Amino acid sequence: MPTRRYDERDVRIRPGRGSRPRTKLRPEHADARTAMVVAVDRGRYTVLVDPGGPDETRILAMKARELGRDRVVPGDRVDVVGDTSGAEGSLARIVRIGERRTVLRRTADDTDPVERVIVANADRLVVVTALADPEPRTRMIDRCVAAAYDAGMEVLLALTKGDLADPAELIAMYAPIGVDVVVTSRGTDPVTGERTIVGLEKLRDVLTGDVSVLVGHSGVGKSTLVNALVPDARRAVGVVNDVTGRGRHTSSSAIALEVHGTDAPTWVIDTPGVRSFGLAHVDPSHLLGAFGDLDEVARECPRGCTHLADSPDCTLDEWVADAPDDVVRAARAARLDSFRRLLVSRLGVEDESDGDGARGR
Repeated sequence: MPTRRYDERDVRIRPGRGSRPRTKLRPEHADARTAMVVAVDRGRYTVLVDPGGPDETRILAMKARELGRDRVVPGDRVDVVGDTSGAEGSLARIVRIGERRTVLRRTADDTDPVERVIVANADRLVVVTALADPEPRTRMIDRCVAAAYDAGMEVLLALTKGDLADPAELIAMYAPIGVDVVVTSRGTDPVTGERTIVGLEKLRDVLTGDVSVLVGHSGVGKSTLVNALVPDARRAVGVVNDVTGRGRHTSSSAIALEVHGTDAPTWVIDTPGVRSFGLAHVDPSHLLGAFGDLDEVARECPRGCTHLADSPDCTLDEWVADAPDDVVRAARAARLDSFRRLLVSRLGVEDESDGDGARGR
């Protein structure tokens, strides 16, 4: 069979997608408006221009292509361009993410290299824990305290269902290390006879003037607190499973809500209920700082002390042994055990006794 010959007329060159040279220059977007991200839903971002101000406008936006994989989360301050009227059907573009003051992160477990940013620019982490139904999980509290310490945030422990159990033990455990504690309980308004939350005003006073993010297991009453602080929030409230003792996830995404009736702009960010809080992003050397009581004692440890259970001459063990009575000794031992479990999990050291891992039961 004769070989076919081609000439230049047979060759058609089609311009490819990369035929035009790309430039690294990006538009300055000098006309961009600054806004606060309040909700994220499947690639669409609800932002507020002039939040809390006279010109507050709620806008729906999408992320500009030039931002790539940069994650936008509730609490972020962003620059938006395009249709910023807020009219129905309008869509703006987020072109810049502002510098973040604080970033709260978590990972799936203590070895997962992929960290997830939960919220940005929050002043305080509110760890919501029920005193009963479900039972409090101190290791989860410790993990949240460690994450907040690493992020440079204040910590508030909000104990709910104070009508079902005595909060004294948890208060004694966390108040001495600088964790603020507020206790709420379910009650009845003596005038109207309606169900109410006792202690809500104290919680509101602590949160006033700040951006606070609420984190907790499902079923601990987190959404109930949010609905009480922001009556028009209408966050779904779940119940606790009688068999497993766990709550059902009722919030599917984080959302920032303004608390009205306060003396200064106040925001709460409600997050979905969590069952784990990995700390793979936290430097192990920073963990001790989250335990203020242990950190002070550990300063007397010999050079190179790892603070693990097999570390010789660790002053933390002496601190437990020298407790003035059995009650204090038990409390100190529980604190040291919680710290060491976190440290062991974060370092990836084999320890068969730490079966709960990042779930922090």
